[in-house]
Amino acid sequence: MASPPVVRFPIVFLIRLFGAAAAAMVIAWVVRFRGGMALFSDNKDLIFNVHPVLMVIGFILVYGEELQEGGAPLCSVPCALLGVVGVWAAIKFHNEKGIDNFYSLHSWLGLASLISFSIQGLPPSMACVLGVYIYALGIATAVTGILEKATFLQSNREISRYSSEAFLVNLLGILLVVLGGFVVLAVITPRLARAARHSGTVPTRHRQLHFLLFAGIILMVDQFPIPMISSST
Repeated sequence: MASPPVVRFPIVFLIRLFGAAAAAMVIAWVVRFRGGMALFSDNKDLIFNVHPVLMVIGFILVYGEELQEGGAPLCSVPCALLGVVGVWAAIKFHNEKGIDNFYSLHSWLGLASLISFSIQGLPPSMACVLGVYIYALGIATAVTGILEKATFLQSNREISRYSSEAFLVNLLGILLVVLGGFVVLAVITPRLARAARHSGTVPTRHRQLHFLLFAGIILMVDQFPIPMISSST
């Protein structure tokens, strides 16, 4: 029987680096190219823009941090709060634009993630396996969501296939996949090795509070005039 892999490079540092890059890229996408975001606005597109930002921060970054600490599903309150608001923003956008809900592969994967996230009471070993499964579902959901949005924008000729915005969203999708691989690798390595790698880092609860504060700040972006930048070239 093969032994678990032992990581001999600074994987936690890389996870932090790629996570920060993913957050910066998704925010740059919705602020620079999509006009900003707001929970309440006459411009319905701004409402939708809340969705990708909070879902990436909540289900990819925050939940990834929880997994690395050996957390089980539903033990991350920040993840749950960000996820609820993010899903609510997408449903609100669909309802106000007259678009059907839960018809695409992206939405079905999202539902599977949420349902799996609600499972509790499992033994620690099974909870860890379920946590990795949920995280992988979250990565798949995010990537298919990015693809779906980019396809809509290209079909409506809002962006071209080789525009700077198209390049950004493709790069974001690849970055999320790479980040997900590193997080899973960190989770399946021996616990003692993980503990050694985590020595001197900020406690999980503090990092989660930082993520929540960060999300609260970016939700205030609609208070500032952000001009729409054309991405057709």
